[in-house]
Amino acid sequence: MKDSRPTIYDPNFLPTNIYSGVPTFLNLPVLENKEDLNKVDVAVMGVPWEGGCTIGGYSSCTDGPKSIRTASIRYTGYLPDFDIDSFEHLTGGDYGDVAVQNGNYEFTFAQIRERYGELLDAKCVPIVLGGDHGIAYPLISEIAKRHPKKVGVLHFDAHLDNYDNFGDDKYSRCSPFFQLYNDPNMDATKIAHIGIRGPRNHQQEYRNAQKYGATVIPCREIKEEGWKAAIKKALAVVSKDTEVIYITICADALDAAYMPQGPQDMGGLTSYELLSMVHEAALAGACSLDFVEIYPENGTLQTASHVGCWLALYFLNGVAERRMKLENK
Repeated sequence: MKDSRPTIYDPNFLPTNIYSGVPTFLNLPVLENKEDLNKVDVAVMGVPWEGGCTIGGYSSCTDGPKSIRTASIRYTGYLPDFDIDSFEHLTGGDYGDVAVQNGNYEFTFAQIRERYGELLDAKCVPIVLGGDHGIAYPLISEIAKRHPKKVGVLHFDAHLDNYDNFGDDKYSRCSPFFQLYNDPNMDATKIAHIGIRGPRNHQQEYRNAQKYGATVIPCREIKEEGWKAAIKKALAVVSKDTEVIYITICADALDAAYMPQGPQDMGGLTSYELLSMVHEAALAGACSLDFVEIYPENGTLQTASHVGCWLALYFLNGVAERRMKLENK
């Protein structure tokens, strides 16, 4: 396996392809099989899946993993904000994509569970690139199998995504948290929905959060009280009597001004606020992250894909800093 370090501004740079024409995330090594997972601290996995269409026609969110990987090769692991290079403390690789079958939840979710489970069993820090938000259910549920009633979830989103179903589709992107509320290995009181706002929510979703005891932190509260107070409140919820903390991020947690290639929801978080909260969560021990719901065909600058890269890197920087502190104790 080649050196586990991003490549940038290297005159001899050649992409390490995960598929023909698509580089690996950060040009990290390709992890060919599950035995390779034992050689790295961090593994990236794509899920190019879109389930049921909820409005207006299907999107290009299936291109999210490819687009984020393509954008990533301009970045390093160093953040001057904290004067830490993640890859001086962590090794990483790209585990490719989950096998998906359009329209087939049973097959695709089983594949997600199997491949993601391999990352968990190898004790990697997984970074998952979506795909629509329906994938959060099999991902988080798979962690919960290994830590029953001990999983805390930070859910950054404009929407609660806790409908009991969308039409006859109980696994749609509108419903992953309803499925998690009712998962036998989950405790809904350890879930914090952060950044919720706007008229694409439904009152029943808010009632469902109340019924199951999940915490809702509206975006208005974040703007009025500040991001530091918001993440402190959320971490208190997801850290109490838990063993792991999972971060799931829908692109529309960000205001539309910061997310031109995602769902267009106004009044949202700035990129600074979201990056800062994700970094703070990693410092607090968050062990996995997913980023979903971008539409790469909308525009040419690929802003959403770059946001995904930045979120992964701020998360990894927090993971690295936490490890440094624990090692120096």
